[in-house]
Amino acid sequence: MFKHILVPMDGSKLAEAALPAARFMAEKLQAQVTLFHVVEKDAPSQVHGQKHLTGPEEAQAYLQEVAHTWFQGIPKVECHVHETETELVSDSIVAHAAELGHDLVVMCSHGRGKAFHLLFGSIAQKVIAGGTLPVLITHPDEHGEPPPFCCCQILLPLDTDPEHEKGLSVVKSVARICNADLHITTVIPTYESLPPDEKVSARTLPATAARMLDLEARDASEHLDGVVRDLVAEGIHASAHVLRGAPAETIARAAEEAKIDLMVLPTHGKTGMAAFWTGSVAHGICSRSKCPLLLVPISDPTVS
Repeated sequence: MFKHILVPMDGSKLAEAALPAARFMAEKLQAQVTLFHVVEKDAPSQVHGQKHLTGPEEAQAYLQEVAHTWFQGIPKVECHVHETETELVSDSIVAHAAELGHDLVVMCSHGRGKAFHLLFGSIAQKVIAGGTLPVLITHPDEHGEPPPFCCCQILLPLDTDPEHEKGLSVVKSVARICNADLHITTVIPTYESLPPDEKVSARTLPATAARMLDLEARDASEHLDGVVRDLVAEGIHASAHVLRGAPAETIARAAEEAKIDLMVLPTHGKTGMAAFWTGSVAHGICSRSKCPLLLVPISDPTVS
């Protein structure tokens, strides 16, 4: 399980929304924490409307203050400032994580919708796409403050790709350590909620298409029941849910209604992340939900 957590910080209060999750995971997993800042070349004086760290001495003092405030009682907390100025912050984060053996990155996004795209399109997206590490993404509350973080209810959306079930080992470990309830969900579209391109091809035989989707939902339910039986046999509180509708909207709504604390989304690394940002279900979920997200590359050795 995760033993060394990297927490990139830029000095802004909004970025500090990642700290409750980092503290929680470090305490539960007895993990080491590295607070990390990259000195940007020609750094702006403000970031997200707040003062930006512009020099190594200021950054080191800030990280030490964060360590003292947020990580009292955590045995191993390090503060590291990458002093060589760089224009590619994301590349530096990925390289540092690989060099020092971090196995989880905890970051913050600063909103959703268009604002979410702006940040995810810059640093966090590139960190996810550029490495093989799981990345935990959190969000500030409505006042821009760090929200409390817990992990009592976990949602794992699965599609019909068996490769995505490789992420189960990470989910099982987190659920077991946190004594959390694990909800595994598959969403099968209705005929009405099919994407436009698929609906066009199914329009000639709508009744047949609807029937095929019903059969797919039945098969998914039988499959998930088997997955849940195995999890329960391992002592994990698990349940299965097959929902109908547009996948991204349905999953985001289900997470809100069930008061999910953490959603786990398996990804396919670089190839998968390219799809992630061009209209995939995962992207749609991220645009609609403020639930913390744990993005797990299924090619990562942690989950093999």
